[in-house]
Amino acid sequence: MSSADDNSDFSDAFCDFLQQAVPTINAAELLLLIFNEPARAWLPSELASKLEPLASLTEPEIAKHLELFGQRGLIEWLDGGTLRYRPQTAEIDEHVRTLARLYNERPVTLIRVIYALRDTKIKTFADAFKIRRG
Repeated sequence: MSSADDNSDFSDAFCDFLQQAVPTINAAELLLLIFNEPARAWLPSELASKLEPLASLTEPEIAKHLELFGQRGLIEWLDGGTLRYRPQTAEIDEHVRTLARLYNERPVTLIRVIYALRDTKIKTFADAFKIRRG
């Protein structure tokens, strides 16, 4: 497999998805936990114990990620405060499937990309406040 093939997994659309919906590797692990059992209705309080020892997330951190997942069309909230994986579009579902595959096949590269995208977002935000000298 050539490096061009390797990098094709990280398309602009997929990287945009990561930047908007999966800000950390812990968020990725949370999303993949929900994705791997799509028929299951999860209580948010169940997720922290199911993630260990892979990820260590507090309930407030989980709540923050779940809110983002809901805004990005990754999950749906059900009666009784439960949730499940329910992508709003086929494109979103395909991105999550790519995430799952890369998490298993190329975890180091995936982690690097997630954090590079986050750092790029932070740098872009910080650059907006720099004073330009003429």
